[in-house]
Amino acid sequence: MMTWRSGVILEPGDSWAGAHEWWVDVEGTRRRGLAYTEIVGDLAIGDRVLLNSTAADRGLGTGGYLYIIAPLDRIPEEGSGPGHIVKARYMPQQTMVLAVDEQDSPHHPILRDAEGIDSMPVVVADLHSALPAVVAVARHHSPELSIAYIHTDTAALPIAFSRTAALLRERGDITTITSGQSFGGDVEAVNLHTALLAARHVIGADMAVVVQGPGNVGTGTRWGFSGTAVGEAINAINLLGGTAIATLRVSQADHRPRHRGISHHSLTAYTRVALTPALVPVTSEGIEADALAAIEADYPALLSTGRLTLVDVDGIRDALHQSPVPLRTMGRGLTDDYAAFAFAGAGGVLAAQRTASTR
Repeated sequence: MMTWRSGVILEPGDSWAGAHEWWVDVEGTRRRGLAYTEIVGDLAIGDRVLLNSTAADRGLGTGGYLYIIAPLDRIPEEGSGPGHIVKARYMPQQTMVLAVDEQDSPHHPILRDAEGIDSMPVVVADLHSALPAVVAVARHHSPELSIAYIHTDTAALPIAFSRTAALLRERGDITTITSGQSFGGDVEAVNLHTALLAARHVIGADMAVVVQGPGNVGTGTRWGFSGTAVGEAINAINLLGGTAIATLRVSQADHRPRHRGISHHSLTAYTRVALTPALVPVTSEGIEADALAAIEADYPALLSTGRLTLVDVDGIRDALHQSPVPLRTMGRGLTDDYAAFAFAGAGGVLAAQRTASTR
């Protein structure tokens, strides 16, 4: 069930591509709301608004936002555009987009005939926080790389929720593709397969990064987490003739034992869900001995499938410290949990190396 609220806009907060923060008076309390501008339209101080406070009222990890659904006293200006692919289907705020692979798209003939992605390196990661680490390290090693970020639909559906993606896109570091039910990217795709094909044949990317948006779901069970999708992504990459690079979710600081060393998320997704090969970049650069020992203790479990190949890389530390986007994971920064970002960044190194070797 949704928890509905009404409020009055007090003042603007931060804004970025596709999203605007507003401070809202809700029953005499000042609270922070988020509006997706393509859905809600323009707002102003004094507007009465309808809000969804379900997750914020329960203290869930949605950035502490109430979500602004619509102004109460007027209908948002009607938007129209090309395309007939509906995303967030059958939700009250479903949106219509022009997908790169639909018949009305100018790219439809390319994707109709495309069969593969020409060995393009594709980095997959469990958490959205891995994205800036992968991109920063890859571009540090190869500044001219064209990188496509494929935002999947197992967490935040609007890519506008991600300030990270917005900043990287604004800098020209990535071109964004929203796949499946997610929406708001530079390119829209019906599923992960056509997103990968579009990355290669429409964007002309040298490499791609497949990561869900913010809002990873986990239940503390072997199978109950949204990151199982990384294993399915590896299968898709190999089906299309790409080079799958599987980054490990690791931590030297997480208080939960199941995520210390190599997270059980990575172990399950890569050894049980992924049924095809992948390269697994690993590193020892700058990682404390105790943390490294805990990580390495799980390597035999990865290798037991016979499908995964560990590739040792370095050249990560300086690139992470120079990241143009703040590095944060589960509330921890680079100095708090260096290993988490180093193992994500290792995927950027390996992808840059593989790209250079195929040019």
